Amino acid sequence: MIHPKPANPAKNPPQPPKSETIGSDAVLARLTRLHPKIIDLSLGRVERLLARLNHPERRLPPVVHVAGTNGKGSSIAFLDAMMRAAGKRVQAYTSPHLVRFHERIRLADGLIDETVLIELLEACEAANGPDPITFFEITTAAAFLAFAGESADILLLETGLGGRLDATNVIERPRLTAITPVSVDHVQYLGETIEEIAYEKAGILKPGVTAVIGPQPAPARAIIGSRAHEVGAPLFRFGEEWHARATGAALRFESAAGVQDFPMPNLLGRFQVENAGLALACLAQLAEFGLDNAARGTGLEHAQWRARLQHLQGGRLAALMPEGWELWLDGGHNAAAGKALAEVAAGWTGRPLHLIYGMLNTKAARDFVRPLVPLAQSLHAVGIPGVEAALSAEAAAAEAVAAGIQARVSPDVETAVREIITEQSEDAPPGRILICGSLYLAGAVLAQGA
Repeated sequence: MIHPKPANPAKNPPQPPKSETIGSDAVLARLTRLHPKIIDLSLGRVERLLARLNHPERRLPPVVHVAGTNGKGSSIAFLDAMMRAAGKRVQAYTSPHLVRFHERIRLADGLIDETVLIELLEACEAANGPDPITFFEITTAAAFLAFAGESADILLLETGLGGRLDATNVIERPRLTAITPVSVDHVQYLGETIEEIAYEKAGILKPGVTAVIGPQPAPARAIIGSRAHEVGAPLFRFGEEWHARATGAALRFESAAGVQDFPMPNLLGRFQVENAGLALACLAQLAEFGLDNAARGTGLEHAQWRARLQHLQGGRLAALMPEGWELWLDGGHNAAAGKALAEVAAGWTGRPLHLIYGMLNTKAARDFVRPLVPLAQSLHAVGIPGVEAALSAEAAAAEAVAAGIQARVSPDVETAVREIITEQSEDAPPGRILICGSLYLAGAVLAQGA
């Protein structure tokens, strides 16, 4: 049973200091100052705050908890679209946001309202007081308050980083867990090997709760299997209990229940077939929701997930494109994402490919770029505005050169686009520009009206 949100989510909390600047941005800025580190993986601080807030994490609809390195957001987008196509009231928690923080908290009727967001953030701020807590931890608590405050059929919950010590891992008994493909990323927090990272992701597994497992490298598959055996979590695994693949114009999903063909997913790339397959596998374990194949097909055809091979056809940057040119945007940012992008780009024919890329200094930039090098005619490196952890354009260019491609430094994305266009000879065919390397770069592009 979902309880309505109390008038005051915390138990008689002291009033937080009122900011001189009105709006959620001011509150969010204050919350970043409650801990000296942006990331400090632990459950103790968020558990303390949730107790002070009367445990909203215990008053949620059935939860599908999703971890993994790549594909979490896309898999959730497919699940969300299929559930909504069936008329279900769906909540979703994802991160990071691209343009506005509100994107992280999707309620059944849409993104969280500004007034409600401020109310809940300030309730968490007051309940927490001056105690150290990270930005993600306290905003996750606010999200739980929001989700507990309305009636819904299901909550799709994405981990922020890792799983075992992620702030979302306070859900004692989710309805289902899922792990998307695991690869090397966030090594400074999760470990340097696939095995170490998979162990952290497998930390969301719970006794007696089925875990849907996407395609995995062998070391990750072994670690996940071992952890599932330890905790007593049944597994529903890609390549064993379920399969998904493209067969011409259809997505074929196979399990013990039989073979089903669905429309190809709206999102592009072979990896999106696998992400859609994982969403279908989750639905196979959620029989109580009664989704028919029509709703599943409609959801697959209409799922939206910005900055995942997004074709920019309107806005300021797209307006710069000469006739016949294409402009694409992707937020993938690790070696696996670079390889997945290259698989798509290899099928792009008829137009020379030009890259504009920028990355964080916490990512292996040359490993991301390397698969794209044989496919690209040029590369322009940019910084990411307003992001302290971003590589400078010069540093990003140096990484690209180390990966095997000549790189030009550009002051910003718009300048890079203009340079690419003007550098082409008059008899060259129309080109294709791909902006890539970071969700933060993608967010900056979208925020600027792309």
